Amino acid sequence: MAYRRIASFKTQSDFTGYLAELGVELPCDASVLAADQSPLAQSLAVGDVVVGNRFCILPMEGWDGTRDGRPTQMTRRRWRNFGLSGAKLIWGGEAVAVRHDGRANPNQLLINEKNLSEIESLRVELCEVHQERFDTTDDLLVGLQLTHSGRFACPNEKNHREPRIAHRNAALDSRVGIHDDSATLSDDELQVLSDDFVTAAVHAEKAGFAFVDIKHCHGYLGHELLSGVDRAGRYGGSFENRTRFLREIAAGIRALAPSLEIAVRISIFDFIPYCRGADGVGVPEADGEARLAFGADTSGRGIDLEEPARFMSLLEDLGIQLVCTSAGSPYYNPHIQRPAYFPPSDGYDPPEDPLVGVARQIHATAELKRRFSKLVFVGSGYTYLQDYLPHVAQAVVGAGMVDSVGLGRMVLSYPDLPADVLAGRVMTRKIVCRTFSDCTTAPRNGIISGCYPLDPFYKERPERDQLKAVKKSI
Repeated sequence: MAYRRIASFKTQSDFTGYLAELGVELPCDASVLAADQSPLAQSLAVGDVVVGNRFCILPMEGWDGTRDGRPTQMTRRRWRNFGLSGAKLIWGGEAVAVRHDGRANPNQLLINEKNLSEIESLRVELCEVHQERFDTTDDLLVGLQLTHSGRFACPNEKNHREPRIAHRNAALDSRVGIHDDSATLSDDELQVLSDDFVTAAVHAEKAGFAFVDIKHCHGYLGHELLSGVDRAGRYGGSFENRTRFLREIAAGIRALAPSLEIAVRISIFDFIPYCRGADGVGVPEADGEARLAFGADTSGRGIDLEEPARFMSLLEDLGIQLVCTSAGSPYYNPHIQRPAYFPPSDGYDPPEDPLVGVARQIHATAELKRRFSKLVFVGSGYTYLQDYLPHVAQAVVGAGMVDSVGLGRMVLSYPDLPADVLAGRVMTRKIVCRTFSDCTTAPRNGIISGCYPLDPFYKERPERDQLKAVKKSI
């Protein structure tokens, strides 16, 4: 690939010079300000809570729970790191399934009455270490992401998909072994599932979480429902029907868990699925259909924010203030969802400089923020910026393009990044995520997820040798 690696840029001016060569418009401040001057240190009102800064920890899908969905010591270590990070908004920390058939892997956390005390203990431990390090949790907001993995459900065996889908999609069905309509959830089944989300939210309220995220991103069920233009019945066809699932869940939560805030993480645009081309570079699937990509233009390879904007208007109507934006799916077009130089084992080499993907997400989010200024927007896709993440984050928050900067993969290798940036400390370059994608390659091959290249904890684990063997065989 001809793309330059971020680590090769020695100065901010080198980095911005390369952006200019690419024709990529991306705000990037020349220097990172001290906390008393930085936009990233400003507080942010979310409901009745004043969140202490503009960093957010994004939810990630853990592969290290027990078979019955309880956290292990590795799960707890990750959550404690989130508490130590210095970020004051924790967007769930984890994707937690609302019922067994919605788990994306057999070791994903599962929220139910039996597991509730241990799910609660994750929040308690996170808050305890945050209190110890930063002296207060009054300005800390902790939520929980609720999910059903839908098409990508894999609840019982690591390498065996058991999909439940919102509608057929020729470009994706064969990837998960779908050959007929038997995996399609009926309207009555979706009604039951919406009740399961509400029950899970009630559990989350009992466990002390401040909000729940009703997940609508990355090709999982909530997201797929938004593109169900061909689906018949109460949950398909019209925009009103395609958003019925969210509206029903929101109404149920308001009735049964009234103290709980509701949030939504959504892929604000999608592209048609991509696959590995003859040279290893990603190319659009021949049978990809643009009309099945929510937020895509008629080509399926560009953005049309008309329906995403309608969705934001709906959130306003529902009294949902907190929105986390993402894009696409890690399963079928990862270059737009999590830009990276190195692809995971089941991915493809990027068909564009990953900085193009970063800028695409930032500008789409900024456009929605411009139109819906009362919503609180958390952005995604920043990790690939690496050493220049704070420069760009400071610039976009300062310009009002986003309210909070979300960090995912970065905090697996460098959990202290928010605290270091806000304290004015120089970033520790040796633990900056370089998007090696091992944290994705590992779970794609049935190995627990973690940062094997940079985190000393995972470097010493036996799974590292398993991962090396997998990568050699690819």
